[in-house]
Amino acid sequence: MLLPEKTAIVYGAGGAIGGAVARRFAEEGAHVFLAGRTRASLERTAELVRACGGTPEIAEVDALDADAVDRHAAEVAAHAGGIDISFNLISLGDVQGTAMAEMEVDDYLRPVVTAVRSNFLTARAAARHMRPGGVILFFGGEGDPPRGYHLGGLQTAFHAVEAMRRQLASELGDRGIRTVTLRTGGVPESIPADFERRDGIERSIEEASLLGRAATLEDVANVAAFVASDQARTMTAATVNVSAGSLLD
Repeated sequence: MLLPEKTAIVYGAGGAIGGAVARRFAEEGAHVFLAGRTRASLERTAELVRACGGTPEIAEVDALDADAVDRHAAEVAAHAGGIDISFNLISLGDVQGTAMAEMEVDDYLRPVVTAVRSNFLTARAAARHMRPGGVILFFGGEGDPPRGYHLGGLQTAFHAVEAMRRQLASELGDRGIRTVTLRTGGVPESIPADFERRDGIERSIEEASLLGRAATLEDVANVAAFVASDQARTMTAATVNVSAGSLLD
C-alpha cells in the first residue's frame, strides 16, 4: 500500500474527480475524510470507499467558509492526531464557451475568486495541523489556452493557484510539507453527461494530446496516490503532468 495510516482530507469529494481520488486513497490504506457541500453526493462516494474496505468520515463543509474549513481541519487533526494529505477538488463554477469579450465580469471572476479563496483556506487549515512529510495537493495547473475554445476565467484561476502553490512550497518546506499540482488538460469523464458540448470537448482534448487520449479518472487518482505517498517524498514546488501530452512542459 502507498498510503498506510495516512490521514487525508478530500474537499469536493462528492464530485467525479474527488470521488475517484478518495476511493484510490482508501484503497492505498489512507483514512479518508470526505468534505463537501452536498451530503447526498458525499454518501455516494462513501459507499465506493466502503466497498474497497475503507472507513470514510463525512462532513458537510463549504470550502469557501473560513470558519467551517478551520473547524473541520481541527476536528480531523484531533481525531487522527494530525493531517497528512489535503486535496481541494471543488468545482469552480466557471463559465466556458463564451468569448471573453462577450462575458459578464462576474462570470469571468467567479472561478478565480473561488479557486483562490478555497485553496487558500484549505491549504492554510491543513498546514496548521500537518505532520512532517505531509503534502498539500492542487488541481489544474496553468497552460496555454487552447485555440478554438473559450475557457472564460479558468486559466486565470489556475495561474493564480500556481502562484499560491509556489509560495506555500517555499514557506512550508522547512517543516517537511510538500506542495504539488496535478495538471490534466481536461478529464472528459468529469464532464456531466448532459453538458451540451461534452462530445466536442472530449474530442478536442484527445486531438490535442500527443498520445491520442485524455486522462481518465483512474489516471488522475493513481497519480494522486503516488504523489501523496512517501515514494514521492522529494517532489515539491512542482507540477505533475497527467495530460497525455496535451500540456507541454
